[in-house]
Amino acid sequence: MNQSLNKQFHNYLWAYILVALSACLGNVVDGIIVGNFISGDAVSAINLSKPINQFIYTIHLLINAGAGMLVAYALGKNDIQDARRLFSRALTLSVSLGVVLAVVAGVIFPSQTAHLLCQNEHLLPLASDYMRILLLGNPAFILMWGLSSMVGVDGSPKLVSVAVIVDNIANLLLDIVFIQCFGWGIAGSSSATIVGHIIGIAILLTHWWNPFKGRSESPLRLVFSHEGLFASWRRILSQGAPLAIASICLTALLYSANYIVLDNFGRAGIFAFSVCMNLLQIYNLFLSGTCQTLQSLGAIQVGKGDAEGIKTTVRKAFRFITIAMATTCIIVWLFPSAIVRLFGAKEEAFISEGIHALYIFALSFVPFCYIYVLMIVYKLYRYHRMALFISLALSLTVIPVLWVMAKCFPSYFWYSYLIAYLIEGTAIFILHKANKVKFVLTPPLTQE
Repeated sequence: MNQSLNKQFHNYLWAYILVALSACLGNVVDGIIVGNFISGDAVSAINLSKPINQFIYTIHLLINAGAGMLVAYALGKNDIQDARRLFSRALTLSVSLGVVLAVVAGVIFPSQTAHLLCQNEHLLPLASDYMRILLLGNPAFILMWGLSSMVGVDGSPKLVSVAVIVDNIANLLLDIVFIQCFGWGIAGSSSATIVGHIIGIAILLTHWWNPFKGRSESPLRLVFSHEGLFASWRRILSQGAPLAIASICLTALLYSANYIVLDNFGRAGIFAFSVCMNLLQIYNLFLSGTCQTLQSLGAIQVGKGDAEGIKTTVRKAFRFITIAMATTCIIVWLFPSAIVRLFGAKEEAFISEGIHALYIFALSFVPFCYIYVLMIVYKLYRYHRMALFISLALSLTVIPVLWVMAKCFPSYFWYSYLIAYLIEGTAIFILHKANKVKFVLTPPLTQE
């Protein structure tokens, strides 16, 4: 049993690592291409647009990520009818909300949306061009992420890997074509991202129908029924709420951090912060793969009522993330200057500020990764209040610390994230002890 679970863990982990690797390279190399083909300010403009990306991702987490765990529970219990119902309602609801967002923010209020996120007149034209295409194409983002979640829990994580890898390769190649050959500028970058997602969606759909093999035997099918509709939505939203709240708080954090950095440290500061956010993509490479594995495989163990199986999965997840974080920190500390210059930094102020920030951020993201994995563990064991607290505190703790450090200790501003995560880690420890939390899988936890 342990050997079988060990094989499953590594199959899921490396499949999701490949997915995250592709996404990470897509984001980081995208920034490198934009920085070198357009300017360092274009990298900053993309970073100023990230609250939009995070908000779109929040819609996915609220609906598809929560539904994905419920579908995994249902498949673990062999309840195919419930799995199909949840699968269908999650995808239709999330794409519908994406269309509404595209119309409201991308068609009716595009300039107002851009000005909300960027008040710097030098960067606003770049940010506006990038955001407009991003908003119009957001349903493709949501459908790509939603299908990836469902195909993964349906037993085909390798297909998800292929889809995301091809998606990002197409994105990077089209970046060059749209920016250099077509002369679309920064709008070419967001256009390339959307076209890449459409290609990825086409690949994921082969999970249900392959042009060479015909229709698959996947238990997941689209079903249309109004029976228990609101009850299903309530289950889906309740399950995804902690992750979605963490994401919406991260949206608020990205917006606040961009505003504080730009207002207090100018163009050099926002460039350094943009490079650090790209560094976070490297950590997210390992964090995303670990959490996706923990959610998918862990949820199946919960559905089976296998207490030992879920403990083994959690132990392996923490062991892997520890090794990955230590390796990343060492690489960043050895080559900070090379990393900063990769993003097109030519002005000495940009380079020196970027190097200084990278040294500190490399360490700051370590407690963030541990805390995020711990949130998934609380969620699997159904300690919803602890998961909710972590999801809120992950971002909301950082905002006041950023503000205080910028106003009172500007020389130590880049330590803000590290200080905030250490504060949160201490609070989690205290609450864990105070509530006498024990990670025990009892029979009621396997019931819906």
